[in-house]
Amino acid sequence: MTSRTASNAVPVGPAGRLPFPFVILRRLHPRLLARWYDRHLQRLDLAAIDDHLLRDLGLTPEDVRRECAKSFWQA
Repeated sequence: MTSRTASNAVPVGPAGRLPFPFVILRRLHPRLLARWYDRHLQRLDLAAIDDHLLRDLGLTPEDVRRECAKSFWQA
């Protein structure tokens, strides 16, 4: 029987190098990650607004669909 333990260690690839996605994430500035997460949450909130409030904001359902279809890094 093997035991599993949670580990925060990053997997290391051949020759002791970090896998490509980890190299990129390590170099990103923390504020950029916070901005991306905030943008993601704002789009979730926008998708939850009903049509009546969208009209008050001057937005159409198509505007909302277009905005919510963007990836988190796209402004």
